[in-house]
Amino acid sequence: MVTATGCLYICATPIGNLSDITLRCLQVLKEAELIAAEDTRHTRKLLNYYDIGTPVTSLHQFNERQKSRLILQKLQDGQNVALVSDAGMPGISDPGGYLISACLQAGIPVQSIPGPSAVITALTLAGITMEKFAFEGFLPRVRKERIKYLHSLATEARTLVFYEAPHRLLETLADLVEVMPDRRIAVCRELTKKHEEVFRGTVQEAYQHYSEQTPRGEITVVLAGSGGSPTGDEPPVDCQMVRGRLQELLEEGHTTKDAVKIVVQETGIRRNIAYRLAMELEQ
Repeated sequence: MVTATGCLYICATPIGNLSDITLRCLQVLKEAELIAAEDTRHTRKLLNYYDIGTPVTSLHQFNERQKSRLILQKLQDGQNVALVSDAGMPGISDPGGYLISACLQAGIPVQSIPGPSAVITALTLAGITMEKFAFEGFLPRVRKERIKYLHSLATEARTLVFYEAPHRLLETLADLVEVMPDRRIAVCRELTKKHEEVFRGTVQEAYQHYSEQTPRGEITVVLAGSGGSPTGDEPPVDCQMVRGRLQELLEEGHTTKDAVKIVVQETGIRRNIAYRLAMELEQ
C-alpha cells in the first residue's frame, strides 16, 4: 500500500500591512498540519490577527538543514506543511530554499502561494523602467568587497533591485556615489506600512538626503541600469590617458566635479568611470 505524502506550500506573507495577505494563503495556513516559520514570534502575530491556531515550528538560517529533515518526515507521513518567512516569499533572501530543494528531490509535492513581494512593490513605485531587472539580494557587508561588486554591476543595463539594512544604507550610498553618482535611484522604506517613504533622485541626491535624515525600517533600493551594453561591447578605456588629463585639469584649479565633466565631454568616457579615476588620483 502506497501512502500519499503531504504537500509543502510556499506561502507569501505581508511585507508590512497585514491586510495584504491573500485568501488562498489564509486557507492554507488554517488547513495545514504545521507551519514552518522563520521567526515563530513574528508569525504568531499574523496568525493571531486572523485567529489561526495551526501549530508553528521554527525554520531559520541556523537550523534549516537540521529542521528540514524533521519536516520532510512529517510530509512523508502525509502531513501538509506551510512554509513562511517574516515577510514576502520564503527563499528570496530568506530561509526556505534548502527545504524546497529537499522536498523536490524526495518527490514531495510543492506548491507556491503567490502574494506580497518587496521587490515587485518597490519596482512599481520607483519610476524606473521595469521591463528588465535583476535582483541582487543584499550587497556585501565589507566595503572593499562591496565596491568591487558595484564596479562589476556598473555596466549592467537592467534595472537593479537590492535590499539594505538601515544602518548600512548611508555607507552603501557613499560607495554608489563613488561608482555611479548620477545614476537614478529610488530608496523605498517601510513599504505598505504607515510610514512608507520613497526617495527618488540621483545617487548623489540620495546620499545627501540620508546624510541629513537617518533612515529607519526595512529598505529596498531600485537602481537604474547603465543604459549601455551589458555584454562588455563598449570600446576600451585608456585609463592612463584619462588620469593624465584629469591630473592636468585638477592642477589648473578645476574642481573634481568640473574636471570629470570636461573629460567626459572631451573623450565620451562614461561619467562613473571618469569619476572613479578622479577619486583614485585623490587617494
